[in-house]
Amino acid sequence: MVQITLPDGSTRSFSGPVTVAEVAESIGPGLARAALAGRIVKDDGKHLVDTSYVINDDATVEIVTAKDKDGLEVLRHSTAHLMAYAVKELFPEAQVTIGPVIDNGFYYDFAYERPFTPEDLEAIEKKMAEIARRDEKVEREVWDRDKAVELFREMGEDYKAEIIASIPAEEPITLYREGDFIDLCRGPHVPSTGKLKVFKLMHVAGAFWRGDSDNEMLQRIYGTAWATKEEQDAYLHMLEEAEKRDHRRLGRELKLFHFSEQAPGLVYWHPRGWVIWQQVEQYMRRLYQEGGYQEVRAPQILDLELWKQTGHWDNYAENMFVTESEKRVYGLKPMNCPGHVQIFNQGLHSYRELPIRYGEFGSCHRNEPSGSLHGLLRVRGFTQDDGHIFCTEDQLLDECKAFTRLLQKVYAEFGFEEILYKIATRPDKRIGSEAVWDKAEQALMDSLHETGCEFEIAEGEGAFYGPKIEYTLKDAIGREWQCGTIQVDFSMPQRLGAEYVDADDQRRTPVMVHRAILGSFERFIGMLIEHYAGALPVWLSPEHAVVCCISESSAEYAQSVADTLRERGFRVISDLRGEKITRKIREHSMQKLPYILVVGDKEKDAGAVAVRARGGRDLGVMPVDQFAQHLQNDIDQRK
Repeated sequence: MVQITLPDGSTRSFSGPVTVAEVAESIGPGLARAALAGRIVKDDGKHLVDTSYVINDDATVEIVTAKDKDGLEVLRHSTAHLMAYAVKELFPEAQVTIGPVIDNGFYYDFAYERPFTPEDLEAIEKKMAEIARRDEKVEREVWDRDKAVELFREMGEDYKAEIIASIPAEEPITLYREGDFIDLCRGPHVPSTGKLKVFKLMHVAGAFWRGDSDNEMLQRIYGTAWATKEEQDAYLHMLEEAEKRDHRRLGRELKLFHFSEQAPGLVYWHPRGWVIWQQVEQYMRRLYQEGGYQEVRAPQILDLELWKQTGHWDNYAENMFVTESEKRVYGLKPMNCPGHVQIFNQGLHSYRELPIRYGEFGSCHRNEPSGSLHGLLRVRGFTQDDGHIFCTEDQLLDECKAFTRLLQKVYAEFGFEEILYKIATRPDKRIGSEAVWDKAEQALMDSLHETGCEFEIAEGEGAFYGPKIEYTLKDAIGREWQCGTIQVDFSMPQRLGAEYVDADDQRRTPVMVHRAILGSFERFIGMLIEHYAGALPVWLSPEHAVVCCISESSAEYAQSVADTLRERGFRVISDLRGEKITRKIREHSMQKLPYILVVGDKEKDAGAVAVRARGGRDLGVMPVDQFAQHLQNDIDQRK
């Protein structure tokens, strides 16, 4: 007898070995039709398996459907294989290489004699639909490693044979067969191709074999796959919206910044863009002051020995720029923490001084691969709203809770209401004892529990020196952006000799809390531009308003209105050109200015302005003082 326990605690008994599919059928025909895979729960965790997986002993089983996160991943993985199957039917000489699941979809890399065209993608997608309609069974096979290598070499699949040959001998070689197509994969996969109904091929890009630029260039076909057509349509609509909001295009059109090959991954900020930057920085500076932070500034380069001492060189060397002077090697800082420890170490602190909170708008550099650079969102030089808190273990929980509340306030004032919380725990490559990691992880979990935040656990995704909370925002079109972070670190202050004197006059090592709210200024501003589609809130806009004269006779008055508003602290420009007023309004509307003030002889005589708000809203004619108050209210309310 085999007894199966279901998620609700109920059980099913079977006379002998049973498949996941048979378990689903025993629950009901509807679930059996919807089943894509199964999860077998064991002492070492949950294992995702095919519906054909045979269960020989008592087990806890969960049926995976398309409503399940794992189910969607199985759908996408299987669709990647479906695409490779279609490519091989249409282009038999093409070689298949690697095809993983990615966010919202999948890709597969191919070696083929000519570039794939948009017409090819259309044909491949059509062939995929045809194969799906055949509803061919997808079967898992376990092969001897050498025989599998021989099979793929005979098929002319040299890349796949190379992959199999590189797999350690002790690992099983699993192949999946559907119709005439067979591919290497760990699985699991859907039980048949008929389960794959909603997919779309997106585009083709170049990719080096195994990600190595010294290897040959392959063709990567990207696709997306979903459980329902409605979900796919919503995703495609989001992509259309994202294209309209692309901060790189808006950055050019709104004259905010640009990039150049003379400085790859580094930003040239234009006057209008730098105004946005300054508003963000000044806001954060006020926040630091209110939160008890002392602003500091540490050097840009530090001796490489210090980076080795902290553990950064062993764990982060490939991302660091180095330079040399007088036979000494220095590292250009990729982060600010070692510098802040050095500041803390200047003089012995009493426990009565703790917590000590340092904040720095620190300029950092990271040697990101050129292929990963992406406008403001992925750069080589960036500024962090970085901070480090030195505290006792007893103060740690309160500091973590206070930071989360502060971060929530900041995000709300920038217009982000939904925050996702994730705790990233100890990675395989780390420093510090298990006991220290236990304390650090528990403090972060307790801090979120006590601030009423639900969170996920990201196993093994912490920094090498400590676990962290990752704070992720959702923007106006539903995209997720990981921004803020708080990390608990018992190791670095000890490695760098940070100490304080406790109440018993004993020297102790403080806990170091690494924290950032915005993360990279560059990335956050890029997010803001896309979130608001370039129409930033009044308080962040490069200009609050423009004053446009209708004719030469009102030009002097227009200039005086602009001067008056600027004297009151508003960012106002004037447009005194001899162009038609309709053209002026159109041009300034395209620059997404919050307010366009139009003045003619009537407004001049009345000491007033005709106010047009962004979006073409006509607010009518009002005295200049009244408009100034209206504008100030917008700024005060972060509108």
